[in-house]
Amino acid sequence: MEDIFKVAILSLIQGVTEFLPVSSTGHLIVGAAVLRFDALLPPIFEIFIQIGAVAAVLVYYRSLLGEQILSLRSSSEARRFLLMIALASVPVAALGIIYQQEIEALFFSPQVVAAALIFGGFAILFVERLPRFQDGFNDGPIDLGTVTIYQAALIGFVQVLALIPGMSRSGSSIVGGMLVGLSRRAATEFSFFLAIPLLGSATIYKFVTTAESLGSEQLMLLLLGAGLSGLFSWLAIDLLLRFISRRSFVAFGYYRIAAGALILLGLSSGLVS
Repeated sequence: MEDIFKVAILSLIQGVTEFLPVSSTGHLIVGAAVLRFDALLPPIFEIFIQIGAVAAVLVYYRSLLGEQILSLRSSSEARRFLLMIALASVPVAALGIIYQQEIEALFFSPQVVAAALIFGGFAILFVERLPRFQDGFNDGPIDLGTVTIYQAALIGFVQVLALIPGMSRSGSSIVGGMLVGLSRRAATEFSFFLAIPLLGSATIYKFVTTAESLGSEQLMLLLLGAGLSGLFSWLAIDLLLRFISRRSFVAFGYYRIAAGALILLGLSSGLVS
């Protein structure tokens, strides 16, 4: 029961933070350290429950995605949009596969998370000070035909930073999108769609390579975490879109800096191990 309670708390953390520019993996690493959650060796749990976020995007955008898939043969715009998603996904996917073990060994620690949170917080504050983001918040939904090859490629390269826990996949892709000319909402929704191939493939790869070492109780905890994460992620998508329709990402920048500082304080006091 204690492990189930911890999984529920960590799933809430993951679901709420997955699409926010604050790093869900970073929050999970710190949350697991605070809760002393050791039923599953890291980063199996942290990676696997991301499949819930993938399911949340598929459900939330089911009509739009279904329309794009059904029109692939007849619509060049639909084919082009999928190409842009693939192009933006390649850099982080390739480097993640090649350097997986090195990344997990070097970067999966609260110390790295704290530093990355602070760095990313300043990056968000910087991009929000660009002149074009000083006027209003009336961004409409993303136009699937407006993302260029140049924009998708640069977003993909900026998103490589997300391999460092604490930098945030969504945060990196949103900041990258805003830097190359997308509006807040367009950058945010493009980040949602990028989650489908990236998080989905990472989850499947991690599960296939670790399944033999998992017992029935561990599998149950993973499935429970994925299900709860999906529910919380679905709620977070709608809340985030409502938020950015009225406000900027500045609050998230300050939150990241404060969270990083608190983690460093927790490490020095022994609260975070």
